[in-house]
Amino acid sequence: MLATAGFRDVLEMRREHRYELYDLRLELPEPLVPRYLRFDVPERVLADGTVHTGLDEKHVARLGRELDARGIDAVAVCFLHSYTNPAHERRTAEVLARVAPRLRVALSSEVVPEIREFERTSTTVANVYVQDLAERYLADLARRLHELGVRPAPHIMLSHGGIATVETAGRYPIRILESGPAGGALAASAFGVGARERDLLAFDMGGTTAKLCLVADGAPLVTHEFEVGREYRLLPGSGLPVKVPVTDMIEIGVGGGSIARVNALGLLTVGPDSAGSEPGPVCYGRGGTEPTVTDADLLLGYLDPAYFLGGGMALDVSAARAAVRTKIAEPLGVSVEEAAWGIHTSVNEDMANAARVHAVERGKDPAKLPMYTFGGAGPVHGAGVARALGATVVVAPPAAGC
Repeated sequence: MLATAGFRDVLEMRREHRYELYDLRLELPEPLVPRYLRFDVPERVLADGTVHTGLDEKHVARLGRELDARGIDAVAVCFLHSYTNPAHERRTAEVLARVAPRLRVALSSEVVPEIREFERTSTTVANVYVQDLAERYLADLARRLHELGVRPAPHIMLSHGGIATVETAGRYPIRILESGPAGGALAASAFGVGARERDLLAFDMGGTTAKLCLVADGAPLVTHEFEVGREYRLLPGSGLPVKVPVTDMIEIGVGGGSIARVNALGLLTVGPDSAGSEPGPVCYGRGGTEPTVTDADLLLGYLDPAYFLGGGMALDVSAARAAVRTKIAEPLGVSVEEAAWGIHTSVNEDMANAARVHAVERGKDPAKLPMYTFGGAGPVHGAGVARALGATVVVAPPAAGC
């Protein structure tokens, strides 16, 4: 990261705000760029756009050559007040392109040209952190669709429900960070309008996370800043801020692949770690050994072992039963079914508690709102979450996991 001289530590100084005032063991997420890879650049632009100190181009060129020689792939350029006058950032990009053309460069004046240094810097760093991966993936997607004869070129959903070209999405991947749930929230809005229910809850549950969005007056609520990697899921300020328009939703780290265990206190806990898709839940038969939410759902009869993925995959009930029995039921002294029910309901209650806070903070009573479920595990748990909230209507569309 290249920053105005004296400001390279803005990522760690943050807002100088304690999100939990009396927590003596307060934890903050580690910056994406360690301090030894953050560099001061002699330059200074004032708040009104006036150049106070000119850009030291020789310093930038020397840094560029050194970073290239040491194998650095991506650079975030975050100069003070560049949202007012981006000239220094743009010239820095030109110098880096000349001396180290291999470097991928993101400018804060392009990624998020807005006031507030910490948020702008954090967003720019996160953008360039994933930019190479996103560009290659999207380019491959466009190429393969073209080979299949799909016309015209694809467009990519943005985090607030808009769309962008593949080229724009690849250059600013931070804007598609929450695009999947945004698509589901838009679908929920369309179903609600069609059913003359303009206020509802949109519930998404996949393999690793569960999310809930409030739809008000026929449209998902949108916020212009959110956080990722929170140390505490319900405490604003405990994560890394991302300053882009995004569908306003609450998220917890539980999904179909979330691992269940008995902790040191002898209590059942679920997540946030996940078995992922490889090896996946025990019932997938791909080498997983830790019981997951999907294994519990299978034992409770919520999943058909002979018709998973439309019949394309058979689930191993006996393996799931053995894992839940040895890792959960026996340590707790309960039956396998009781252990599975504990896993299932624990997830539902966690999501319901988060949903209740999310809705009430926005002036809505979740018990009076219908719930639209989507995602691979959304319909499996949607009814349980709605029951915990006191809601009486649940909508599960066909192919909700697609």
